[in-house]
Amino acid sequence: MSDLSWDEFRLVKAIADTRGLNGAAERLGINHSTAFRRLGDLEKRLGTPLFERHRSGYAPTPAGEEMAALAERMDEDVTSFTRKLAGRELMPSGELRVTTNDTLLIHLLMPVLASFRRAHPNIRLDLLLSNQSLNLSKRDADVAIRATDAPPDTLVGRRIAGLVWCVYGRKADFPDIASGGVQDENALSEMNWVSLSDRFAHLKVHRYVRERVAPERVAMKIDTVLGLTEAVAEGIGIGPLPALIADKNDALVRLLPPRPEFSTALWLLTHPDLKNSPRVRAFMDVAATELAKFRPRLEGTAG
Repeated sequence: MSDLSWDEFRLVKAIADTRGLNGAAERLGINHSTAFRRLGDLEKRLGTPLFERHRSGYAPTPAGEEMAALAERMDEDVTSFTRKLAGRELMPSGELRVTTNDTLLIHLLMPVLASFRRAHPNIRLDLLLSNQSLNLSKRDADVAIRATDAPPDTLVGRRIAGLVWCVYGRKADFPDIASGGVQDENALSEMNWVSLSDRFAHLKVHRYVRERVAPERVAMKIDTVLGLTEAVAEGIGIGPLPALIADKNDALVRLLPPRPEFSTALWLLTHPDLKNSPRVRAFMDVAATELAKFRPRLEGTAG
């Protein structure tokens, strides 16, 4: 057993994580038959089963759990080592993995990324779009650009600006607002609304709709801010939107002034081991400078 390879540990961990061969094979970039054969060979060499096969999936035996836990520790050690090496690079070059969501990319970040590439052509960008927080500790990404109230304690970074949300409606439905009027907040609660889905229940704007609008008045829930904006623009209902997006849409109008309790913040985040990496430092510097130019739009004060 002294010649167990890292790939065998990775296989066991992947099966334990995904509870099956299909998910493990996809994660490792191999086919199902290869994963099946490699697991069988490993169990034969070890002389003990690593997983119990159930209709609901693969459940690790005590030996399998121990091997998966060891693989997790090994993975953390390897990842920590690579992070520290990345932090000691001498020149800003190579690949930089940046994660953000589709809303920020489309409405804010592309000019920023273009400016960065002009300043640092030797750094290649790998953009990962996700509304979920990727694990920077595991190098899922090197830099995260996120709207958040509370960045994880495990990350370091810079607060760029506030990110203001307001309640908007379709302009055609509110002719008085188009000429400067302001709607009564209580009256608005009796109208049809659209809201982010319950997956965003942690956000202030989701809580606002949940607490002020009766469930039967919520005409649609959706799990993307871009889709939420389109729903309001089509008149499906009124709803809270980021000023960054909604103020640029001629079909929309603010129904209420900005609410402090809606506001969040835009952050540039990285792992402490990577903060001195030339690639990461170069990106953080350029992105912070370029994003600061958009502060009026982010904070809803642009003319």
